[in-house]
Formats: sequence, C-alpha cells, structure tokens
Amino acid sequence: MDFTMTLYLRHYWKDERLSFRSNKNKSMTFDGRLIKKIWVPDVFFVHSKRSFIHDTTVENVMLRVYPDGNVLFSLRITVSAMCFMDFSRFPLDTQNCSLELESYAYNEDDLMLYWKHGNKSLSTDEHISLSQFFIEEFSASSGLAFYSSTGWYNRLFINFALRRHIFFFVLQSYFPAMLMVMLSWVSFWIDRRAVPARVSLGITTVLTMSTIMTGASGMYSIDAVQAMAFDGCFHDTDVDIDLTAFSDRCEENETQARAASVANADTTRIKRKRSLKGNVGRIILQNNHVIDTYSRIIFPSVYIVFNFFYWGLYI
Repeated sequence: MDFTMTLYLRHYWKDERLSFRSNKNKSMTFDGRLIKKIWVPDVFFVHSKRSFIHDTTVENVMLRVYPDGNVLFSLRITVSAMCFMDFSRFPLDTQNCSLELESYAYNEDDLMLYWKHGNKSLSTDEHISLSQFFIEEFSASSGLAFYSSTGWYNRLFINFALRRHIFFFVLQSYFPAMLMVMLSWVSFWIDRRAVPARVSLGITTVLTMSTIMTGASGMYSIDAVQAMAFDGCFHDTDVDIDLTAFSDRCEENETQARAASVANADTTRIKRKRSLKGNVGRIILQNNHVIDTYSRIIFPSVYIVFNFFYWGLYI
C-alpha cells in the first residue's frame, strides 16, 4: 500500500567556504538559483514512488546562509511512498509506516545524517486529521543501511502509527450483521408447522448476510447435507431387510449355511446400528419442538460468548 505526505524538509550543515563578515545582517537568504552553485546534501526518499517539489507560484526552495558558515536549506515536498501494511486484523487494525531518508552517493565515512533536535525535530499541526485513521504516534529515529557494493549509509526514519476509524465499519458491516443474526433466532419462536414462515425467514437472512460478508451461506449447505444423511439411514434399513430375507433362502448345504450365518450375524449388527440411527432420527423429528426450546437459549448464549472473545481479542 502507499501513503502520500506533504512536508517541509529542512537541512542544516556548516560550510566554512560560505562564511562572511557582516555587522548588520544576521543571515542572507537566497532562492533556488544559488542551489546549483554550491554543495547540498543529496538526500533522497527510500521506497519512494513519486515525489516532487512544489513550484506554485515559484519553486518552494529556500537557502539561508549565516555569517559563521551555517546553512539552512528548506524544501516543500510531496512524497508518495510504500508502506507494508498488515490487514489480518482489518478493520480493527493499526498500521505502522515510516518515511526513510538517506544520502544517495555519500556513505557514513563521507556524510553523517542525524536529527538536529532528536524526536523534537518533527512537528505537526495539532489539529491534523485523516478520513480513515487516527494518528497515534509520530516519532523520529535513525539507523544504518548496508549495501554490498557501496557500504554503510546513515538513514533517518519518520515513524507514525495509524489506527483505523471503526465507526464506519460498525454502521456498514458489524451492526447489520448482528441484526441479521438476531433476526434468524426469531424462527425458534415460530410454530414448527408454519413451514413457509420459517423457510422465508431463513432465506431472507441468508440473502442479506451474503451481501454483507462472503461465505455466510456455507452454513446452510451443511444443514442440507445433514438432512440428506438422515434420509439415507431409512433407505439403508430397507435394503438390509431385503438382504436378510435373501440370506435365509440360501441355507441349502452346510458350507452355504456356515457362510450365510456369518453374513447374517454381520448384517444383523449393521442393521441394529442403522436402526438405532434411524430411531434417533425419528426421535429428533418427533420432538423438534424441544430443539427449538434449547436453541432459544444456546444460540444467543454462544453468540454472546463469541462476541466477548472477539472484541476482547481485537480491541
């Protein structure tokens, strides 16, 4: 991701060749025409994609020379640079970005870069605000960068931490999603014989949730598979009865009788297991009002616990 920043970049250094004697002038100020005739630091922005010096109405460059040779070089620049953002906690995320400055040609043996007043070297408008983020931290730091072909270079960092505004996402995503989840619980209070009402409520909830977040309809496809599994149990039981009748007719000799008895024992065990599953299915279908009664308590309770852990973890 990219960020764009407009800043005043001020360089300070001392060049005794520019010193002069003066009893009246404390300093002399020049425009950008003198820049090409003296030495200035070749500072550039690391990871910069686009940058330019403002030139309305004239080029925003200022050079101020003091009698002892101290120089102030100021620029008004807009920079667009990369920021490696982590969206795993979106929209409850905090992004840490930095704007890095470095000399292009002079390594640490030739040029030393440092913040003149440490962290106080950075100053911003107290009322600055962004449309999507809060500025939580704004600090300065320094370090070294190594290049295998040219060596070590001093590097300055402008660090800032951005915390995303969550109010927009609460209104657009969280609040509608919570309402739809709570609306789905209404079906637990609708009579089980009112099939059209329960089905239409479920479909409405699914369609609405699918427009808010993807993948919500996957839960309902799992329910459909479970219903098909219950139906399969009943059909498998009928097949087992036919197999048992067939094995009884094949007891004509001792060898076949021995094989049939073994098959009959295995088939009986399988039949009992599947019959038990079928009975469980029948019990559930006959007492589905009990499921609704428990669901009125379980679903809201689980949702409250989920929200407790979710907001406790991310905030």
